[in-house]
Amino acid sequence: MPDSGYVNYAGVLGLDPDFKPGDVRRNYRKKIKDLLVEITGQAMTEERRNRYLLQMAQMNAAFYILRDNDLREKYQADRDAVIRLEEEWRLAAEADPGAADNLRRRFDQALRHFLSTYLEELMLQAGRDPECVENSGWDPAHERHASRVLRHYRQRIYHEIHERLPYYDVTRPEADWAERARFADAVITGGTR
Repeated sequence: MPDSGYVNYAGVLGLDPDFKPGDVRRNYRKKIKDLLVEITGQAMTEERRNRYLLQMAQMNAAFYILRDNDLREKYQADRDAVIRLEEEWRLAAEADPGAADNLRRRFDQALRHFLSTYLEELMLQAGRDPECVENSGWDPAHERHASRVLRHYRQRIYHEIHERLPYYDVTRPEADWAERARFADAVITGGTR
């Protein structure tokens, strides 16, 4: 799937493609309430805490981005641009691998911008929003712990996306193994070449 890895905030809140701002608020409140109930019923481990912080940050960011028309349109345009650049790079890599390097650089720059903006910066910014704080109980302690979790999440998504991309053809190294063996023997015995 070409858009896998590019966070879909409408999907995070379970919204239909033609959602309205009221749907964003209603779904966010229901999902965050369900998450808070789930959290209170669990014994907290490091792994669970990180997972819950990530889920809470994703929901806060989804609400923060999707409720604002301008921010939602910018997010959707940035997301579509990164997906489009990936597809252009794939097609260029199949047709002419030499010419694909420029597209690879443009894609990588757009991807880094998208991930750092929407998977880290805006998630933390959403946690400072009064309505998100009121509904999720997000506070400075959450933000301290979440900044590390979000950085790791961003890096994991970055690597997952890059694993499926067409980099370069890998060729076998051309090494003279006999020459290397003679050199190693000379070094081990203390002699010179």
